[in-house]
Amino acid sequence: MKVEQDVALARFATFGSGGPARGFARARSEEDVSQALAWAVERDLPILPLGFGSNLLVADEGVEALALRLEGELASVEIEGEKMIAGGGAADALCARLAQAAGLSGLEFAASIPGTVGGGVYMNAGAWGSDFGAVLKRALVVDGEGKRWLDRDQLGLHYRGCDLEPGQIVVQAELRLERSSTEEIERGIRARKEQRKSGQPSGIRSFGSVFKNPNHELGAGRMIDACGLKGKQIGGARFSLQHANFIENTGGATTAGALALMDEARSRVFGRFGVVLEPEVRLVGEISLSPFDADSSRHG
Repeated sequence: MKVEQDVALARFATFGSGGPARGFARARSEEDVSQALAWAVERDLPILPLGFGSNLLVADEGVEALALRLEGELASVEIEGEKMIAGGGAADALCARLAQAAGLSGLEFAASIPGTVGGGVYMNAGAWGSDFGAVLKRALVVDGEGKRWLDRDQLGLHYRGCDLEPGQIVVQAELRLERSSTEEIERGIRARKEQRKSGQPSGIRSFGSVFKNPNHELGAGRMIDACGLKGKQIGGARFSLQHANFIENTGGATTAGALALMDEARSRVFGRFGVVLEPEVRLVGEISLSPFDADSSRHG
């Protein structure tokens, strides 16, 4: 397994910003993953699973980590009856289409998610009323102690997350699906794609949803819109005019610009609704959202 040094992550992140990673490797087998973990441990570096980079916001200065992409056999997909075994690097959309071809329902929600199965498990990714937790039976996890299968309860899946820790890599997942007609599945996929096209930005770089939807009658996007931030722009980073819970890269956007927009949205939303928005996007590197004073936010 080859480890490259100081590889710019902007080209691997769907938002298109971010500096270099200390190391970058492509793992094509479980043994490669183990070697990558050992390489990182020797240098006291964390592991950064990249997936397709669709839920990452990487520090402009870069990150002291080993960025890892799963490819080869770790991106393969097999179907046995109503069971799908998918590598952690397998594309969500590919899995959805292969399931449809096999007459298996349950992954329609994944057809429009621009990510991988490993990231889908780690983030319990989902859309339109379903998520990986609804179909996942167990996942094969590799870490410094070896590899083991963990069932969904052991993974601790919850809304847009699980209990896995950094350094634990999902290299394979077993999904349980249900028999259905390919036509019915196609209708489900088409409906979700139409929803995405009509309600979310397309044809422009973004990292997906900015904030998790809070326990409130309004979603994060509607709260941000109500605060007058739809279309707000800092440098090349802009809250989407189509859906305010997306930040778009209109050209030359920086991570700092995106963070500034997130900070402003959190402050204004708390001031108006008393709700603290939590990021759905993963912040990578020495970056964080700014703390804000609750009293000044309520009256600001």
